[in-house]
Amino acid sequence: MKWALLLAAAPLLAQPPGNRLEHDASGFARVMCNAVFITGLDPAFAAENVGYFVAPYDQRAKLGKPVVDRAARTVAVTFPGGPTVTAKDIGRQGCAVLPIHFQPKPVRKRVDPGRPWPMGDRLPAEPAQFRAVVDAAFNPPEAMTAAFLIVHKGQIVAERYAPGIGPRTPLESWSMGKSMTATLLGTLVRDGVYRLDQPAPIPEWQSPGDPRAKIRIEDLLHMSSGLRCISPSDPDFDPTGPYPDHLYLYTTRGNAFQYAATRPPQWPPNTVGRYRNTDPVLTNYLIRLAVEKRREDYLSFPQRALFDKLGIGTMVVETDAYGNFLGQGYDLASARDWARIALLYQQDGMWNGERILPESFVRFVRTLAPAWKAENHPIYGGFFWLNGDRRFAIPPDAYSMFGAGGQFTIIIPSHDLIVVRMGHFKGAAAGEKSLNRALELLLQAVR
Repeated sequence: MKWALLLAAAPLLAQPPGNRLEHDASGFARVMCNAVFITGLDPAFAAENVGYFVAPYDQRAKLGKPVVDRAARTVAVTFPGGPTVTAKDIGRQGCAVLPIHFQPKPVRKRVDPGRPWPMGDRLPAEPAQFRAVVDAAFNPPEAMTAAFLIVHKGQIVAERYAPGIGPRTPLESWSMGKSMTATLLGTLVRDGVYRLDQPAPIPEWQSPGDPRAKIRIEDLLHMSSGLRCISPSDPDFDPTGPYPDHLYLYTTRGNAFQYAATRPPQWPPNTVGRYRNTDPVLTNYLIRLAVEKRREDYLSFPQRALFDKLGIGTMVVETDAYGNFLGQGYDLASARDWARIALLYQQDGMWNGERILPESFVRFVRTLAPAWKAENHPIYGGFFWLNGDRRFAIPPDAYSMFGAGGQFTIIIPSHDLIVVRMGHFKGAAAGEKSLNRALELLLQAVR
């Protein structure tokens, strides 16, 4: 089928089912469940300050007040003219919106806090030279910074937390999970299960003549698949139009992998770069296909393949109702655990003498994606953000994990630095300004 015909047909294809308030209720219930039962925030504080991305603040007033049941570990939200939506803490898979259609499994954690960093949480004395940097990261109070830490030459040299938050508190992390997804996929590339340049073996694309069969795995990681997925970040996004597919892949109560796999093509792959959740969701789909093909347990795969190896013990990656990991953004972890993933990249994919990521993988994720380069938009690599627009006052070799609401994990190879800044969603704009001031001071301190 020709691309012109596919483009003409695309607007007629199915949009996300349901109405906007229904999706907002689903997102609000899960956000509140995460905040109360995983992070440990006060419900009133969480409703006011956390997780606007899938439950916009102005929409919350149109929904019923969240009802928290601590005994059942649930949060229920009612939307006008509809039923109650309930999210439940189901254990190591975090919170999920009911009903769920899979059996959650406990995942064993092997973390010894008494061991020295990075495999444990014991730290050397903190030098005084970075105190002004940390002060800047927490000011003004409107920034709502929850956690800030600096790793220099492999060691945590400064960290601070907001009241009620600590080194092992899982915080909302959002799209930093995309970089974690790239890391999990990288372990499979290391094992020879996949190649980045191979066509992505999505089962729904294998019919003869399906143009999506030409989409490569690297196109997915480059956010350049060309699949049609309406996103608020699209240049032509119409906020009065249909509920965006990009958000629906967070708020759906159905099968997220199936929905992403059935999106039609909009452009040929590797020609247009767009930040759309189809691509990381399909990457997670590839991970599940590979793990189950090897007859391994899927729900414990992230812990087994990555988290245990790095000493990560707080990371929660949530699923949809069918047990599919939503690693595009439904993830929570402590600042220290994000720093551990960053340190793996700073060490070129090596950890304690073991190669976790294949050679050249780190170079791949921090190299500008061809389709984004063609559009003169030099900010995206392979599920990692680049500093090509000089958003931050840091060297051009820096690259980062970035999540909505002011979540940043920044790697600066030229200075052997890692910076993690996490905050509550309401303070995102002020928080980014505070982070930029802190980064300026930090570079002066290490220079």
